[in-house]
Amino acid sequence: MKCPKCHSPMQTHSLETNAGTVSVDQCTRCKGIWFDSGEAEILKEEWRSLFLDTGDPKIGQIYNEIKDIDCPRCHQPMHHQKDVRQNHIEYEVCMEHGVFMDAGEFADYKVISVIESVQNLMKHLKNKSNKNQMTNKNSGVNMDCPKCSNNMAEHSVDIHFPAR
Repeated sequence: MKCPKCHSPMQTHSLETNAGTVSVDQCTRCKGIWFDSGEAEILKEEWRSLFLDTGDPKIGQIYNEIKDIDCPRCHQPMHHQKDVRQNHIEYEVCMEHGVFMDAGEFADYKVISVIESVQNLMKHLKNKSNKNQMTNKNSGVNMDCPKCSNNMAEHSVDIHFPAR
């Protein structure tokens, strides 16, 4: 297989995981890594996989500027995509065969920074708040259930007063 960025030969590296042996291909020149479909996600959870990305991230940033590349498997144009959880990471995707990450991108993809974790949490809380506000506007009730967090309008409530 040839590197989709610099067209140099790729070298196969294998790693034993809980899901079995995973083999990735790394460029011998620019050190970009080809992951067959699903491999990047499997390896993201393996601490030892961090050692697969041996390339210089500064070189990877240079090669990241190359946008029009073809899949090394089917030779069709790949799509440029940002990672949904870490939008500063951009990689190329073949919907049928896999993902190509430039040198340093997989190491970055593996590790979510504290700032990114907080940003993701804030986005989640904002989405939940927006959902609750929409439910509240539709129901006229402005209170969430303390047990299940659903809008109180979704519950039937029996009120029992203690006897005096």
